[in-house]
Order: sequence, then structure tokens, then C-alpha cells
Amino acid sequence: LSISTYNKMWAEAQEALNSLLQREIEDKPPKVQKDRITVFQTLATFYIKYVQIFCNLETAYDQIVHPQKRLVIRQVLEGVMGRILELKNEMVEVENSEFHYFDDILQDLKLSPEHIEIPIPRYFIKEKLKVLREREKILAQILINAGLQDIKPVSIPWVLVIQISERARQGRLRATFMKQIYLEEKRERQARLQGAKGPNVDAAAIRIQKVSFVSVRKVLAELTMCFVHKSSMNRNEPHNTEHSELAHITGKFPDYPNEEEGGSTAIFSQKNPDQEEEEGWKMAPSNFLPIMKEGNNRYKDIWQNRDERWNFPQEYDPELIKEEKRKEVEEEIRVQVDELMRQELKNLKLAVDKEKEKKQKKGKKGKKGGKKVKFSEIMYLVCRTIDSLYKELVEEGILIKPKTVKLSDYVGEYSYLGTTLRQVDIEPMPSLTDVRQLIALYGILPLGSQAVHEKAPLVKALLLAGPTGVGKKMLVHALCTETGANLFNLSASNIAGKYPGKSGLQMMLHMVFKVAKQLQPSVIWIGDSEKTFYKRVPKSEKEMEPKRLKKNLPKILKSLKAEDRVLVVGTTKRPFDADLRPFCKVYKKIILIPRPDYASRFVLWKHIVLQNGGAVTKSLNISCLAKVSDGFTQGHIVCAVQTVLSERRLRQMTNKPLTAAEFLTSLARQDPVYKEEEETYKVKLTSM
Repeated sequence: LSISTYNKMWAEAQEALNSLLQREIEDKPPKVQKDRITVFQTLATFYIKYVQIFCNLETAYDQIVHPQKRLVIRQVLEGVMGRILELKNEMVEVENSEFHYFDDILQDLKLSPEHIEIPIPRYFIKEKLKVLREREKILAQILINAGLQDIKPVSIPWVLVIQISERARQGRLRATFMKQIYLEEKRERQARLQGAKGPNVDAAAIRIQKVSFVSVRKVLAELTMCFVHKSSMNRNEPHNTEHSELAHITGKFPDYPNEEEGGSTAIFSQKNPDQEEEEGWKMAPSNFLPIMKEGNNRYKDIWQNRDERWNFPQEYDPELIKEEKRKEVEEEIRVQVDELMRQELKNLKLAVDKEKEKKQKKGKKGKKGGKKVKFSEIMYLVCRTIDSLYKELVEEGILIKPKTVKLSDYVGEYSYLGTTLRQVDIEPMPSLTDVRQLIALYGILPLGSQAVHEKAPLVKALLLAGPTGVGKKMLVHALCTETGANLFNLSASNIAGKYPGKSGLQMMLHMVFKVAKQLQPSVIWIGDSEKTFYKRVPKSEKEMEPKRLKKNLPKILKSLKAEDRVLVVGTTKRPFDADLRPFCKVYKKIILIPRPDYASRFVLWKHIVLQNGGAVTKSLNISCLAKVSDGFTQGHIVCAVQTVLSERRLRQMTNKPLTAAEFLTSLARQDPVYKEEEETYKVKLTSM
């Protein structure tokens, strides 16, 4: 497709976003809403429309090469991602459920379920492909040196194709960029030969000094008038001097805002009066609406009416860069002015209050009663590099290589009766598409984007619960594949006998989370997570010490901050064996993964047969297989297909097409998941 096609796609996405922003910001009704159904309809409509904008912006960002356009698209794209997560969080609180059904809304908007599929941004991997390739080589070499992996040639054709294409694109852009530099230098040489004067460095420095001095005077005057105005509002009696007038306001001068609070910008920013909260639901404040609004304004000011037909190579605009640099210079000057203002305010305090600065006491002792850590252990951890810690964790089998699995490989269908069942007070079982969506929302989007992770509703731990074979481990590997995350295995069976004792456990956890944070994003996987919170440890598992992490895990999660892209993912097939109170305190987000329904089984049989080299013909009744396999999981279906499709059987397919009866024999040898067991998961997890 041509450049104009993606520019048009971007323009349409921005137009739709502008309309939504007007509804959310400008036309937002002041009254609270009390009807739960109306609230959900409002949230769901916004959610669906933002997802559509997200899809178009992601495609535009992936295909547009203009560097300055990409900056604007990236800002808006991350804002939209964050807003989707905020709306998702609101819907969970309104419905008290992780799963939502939009059948009626999709029908009103004339959309299909595919239109609300959360796309995985391709830049999550593309923009750090070189780093991931290097990490993969290092991991493979460590495993080979440790004798944990045979020497095999690693070939990933699609990665090589992307690398070759990317190098070619960058080469073309660099050639164009160097040409522009050459032409600019040529013009400057000609100007010098003709006697034209270049920029005067001394004059520029003097100009900046003048601006700084004027800015200081202006801010001082405005700050003084601000204090005088407040004083006149609070006191009616006259004052002899300006200093006493300021001091009588509160008895002392207020502190000047520090740089984290915005400096002088925080003083003169307009603040809205607090409004009384009414009973009912009201849209929570958003961290991403201002980001989207700013990006939308940048688009309208610069790109909306800009004629780009002449710019076929999509070159950068130097004037836009100069304008951004001017803003940076202004910001640097503001910081310097604020520092001068703090000093001036300190002098005013001393003049009015006649106070002297107190010297800070040196050598102040810390609080007593803290935990003592051995000096040798501290030095051991401090002196070691991340590379050495990484190597040790790989050799111990704690940092493992994730399997290459895409989230789209987790095949399933949408639940078309969810809304209808809820209208008659029947809670439907979630579909596999619903599960896939939650993995994208709670795991992939926050792990893939630092900007989204820092400001979106924070999810530190995720629990995937369901019977054996429903794809819990597959989803963990998909999380790592889609985001390029490291995978740490802290399952009770995997850490048994490793780093024994209390100090050894603390050392291991320190190493794991230090590497996880330094090389983020990272996924900490705890398989059979119910064992960590056993009510009673079975005799056969006492030597394994399954409850080693029980006390440390909550503390570690508490220490994780918004800037740490580290996600703890637990998988369990028996959540009922755990002590639910501490278990749910750690895993606040629980995703039930059920056995596939008829629609999902129909898609699964076809997909898995084709994936294993089979051919779907009229002789193979997929509908029959989907009906008969009720109660069986994805793992059962994969096992049945792989058992039948041997090399010998694949060679016979031309003359002997596949039939449904061939797969039923293999399927019958496996134990299904009975409906009663599935209902137990549903009831128990709902109560959790």
C-alpha cells in the first residue's frame, strides 16, 4: 500500500479520537449515573471505539516511516492503550467480573467480535530485535557450556528477513539524511564565500542571558503579587512593610515547589475547586486523557492540513526539530530560574523571620531494631555484575528459555450468548477468546510499553486457573514471546533443593528480581502455585518444601513499583487446595480458563489438524468431532491429532483422506474434564 493510504488511516483514527475526546472531556455530563446497566453500556461503547482506534493507529505506526510523524502516533497510541486499560478496570468494578459481553453493543454498532480483538503492537519486538537476538545467543551459549543443551544451528528465517529489510530501509533513510547534510553544508560554504555572516555566538549568549534575567524579574514580581493578594484577602488591617504583609498570611513563607512538583509551573497553574461527590457512579480521573489530548493537538496543529504529497521519501522537517529544541531551551532556563527563586525565597524568609539556617547533623544513626545483613553477603551481591547473575540463574535452571508461541496461536471462539445468559441471571463460562483478551490487557500491553505500565492500573500478579490441558503454560510462553520478556521459573518443584536455608532463599530472590528489573520486561512464573499456600503439606512433598515462598512473595510484590515491568504469573489446576486468604492477597487478578465450548472446539480441530500436516476434506466431519469431544481440553485434542497423524499416515492422505473415526479411538483413551469439575472451578473462583 502507498504512503497516502496509511496517512489516510492515521487521519481517520485521529478524527475518531478527536470525537471521543470531546465526549469524554468537553461534553462530560456533571451528574452521576446510578443505573448499573447504563453505566456499563457507556463504558463498553467507549472501550469498543478505543479498540478500533487502537487497531488503526498500530497499523499506521508500523507502516509509516516518517520519524516526526511516528513520534506523534506513538504518543497517541500509548495514550489509547492506557485508556483502554482504564476503561477495562472501570468495567470490572461495575460488573464485579473479569469477563464482559458486548453482543448487543456490537449489534448496534454493526460490528463483529473480530473488531474488538486487542492487537499486539509489533513495535514491542521490532524496536528491540537486536537486543533480543544478542540475549538469545548468550542464553544458548550458557546452556551449551553448562551441558544443558545440545549444539544445534539456530535458524529463524522471519527474523533474518526483518533484519535485512530493516537494514535496507535504514540505509535508504541514512543516504537521504546525509544528502541533506551535504546540501546544507554546501549552502553555508557558498554563503561564507559571498561574505554572508553566520550566526553570532556571542550575540546568542547575550540574548539568552537577557531572557533569563527578564524571566527572573517577572516570576519574582508575580510571586510577590500572589502573596500580597492572598494577604489582602485574609487580613483587612494595613501593614507597614511588604515583608510583614507577606509574613502575616500564615505566619511564615510557603515553600517553593521543588522540581518534581513542577517548579514555577505549579504556582501559576489553574486549579479547579473541589466538587462534592454524590452517590452513584462517576468516571474516575484518567492518566491518559491529557496524553491523548496533547497528541491530538499536535496532530491538528502540524499534520492535519499539511500537504505531504511532495515528500515522497518521507524526510524529516528541520523546522519542527528547531521548534522542539526551543522548548527544551525554555525548559532548561525555567529550571535555572526556579533555582534562583528558591534562593530568593530563602533570603526573604531569613529577612522577615530573622531565622538562621540550622546545620544538619552529620553521622546520624539509623533506627534500631532493623534486620542485620551480613557484610559478606552485601559485598557478594554488590560486587557481582548482572551478566554473572544472569549466567548463574540460567545454569541453575531458574532463568529458562521461553517457547516461541504467539498469542494468536491460542485459538478459540467468541461467546455469542454471554449477554443473553446474564439477562436471565445465568453467569456464562468465559470463552477462549475472552481469556486471550485478558492476557493481552493485563499482561502484554503493560509489559510491552513502559509508558503504559507506569500510569495504567497496576497488575503485579496474575493467576491462571483451570484443568490440565487448557493452555495455561502456553499463555505464559506467549506473554514472553509477544513482549520479549525473560522467563523465570520459581515453581516449587523447580527451586526444590536450590539455595537451601533462609539466607539462601533470600539470596536467590534478590538475584532473580535484580536481574528481572534490570533486564525488564520479565515474567516470574510459579507453576502449581497453590502449593506455595498449602493448608497442609502432603507427606510426599515435605522434602520439596513447597511453602518456601509464602512469606517472601507478598513482600516482594509490595516492593515492585510502577516503573518495574515485572509480572508474577501463577498457574494452578487445584486452587482449592490453597489457603485462600493469603492466596488471594497475592493473586488479586484471577483468570478462569475453562475447557473449550463447541464453537472453540470446531475451530480447534481444524486448526490443529492443519498445523500437524493434515488436510481437511469433505471426508473429515469437523462438526462431528467438535460435538463428540465435549468435555475434552485443547491438550486432549492435540494429543489425539498427533497420535493419528504419524509420518506413515501423512504419506497415505492423498489416497486415503482423514476421517473423524480415526481420531475418536485416540480421544477415548483420555480422561475428559467432567461438567461437575468445571462447575467447581467456577463456583470456587467466583467466591475467591
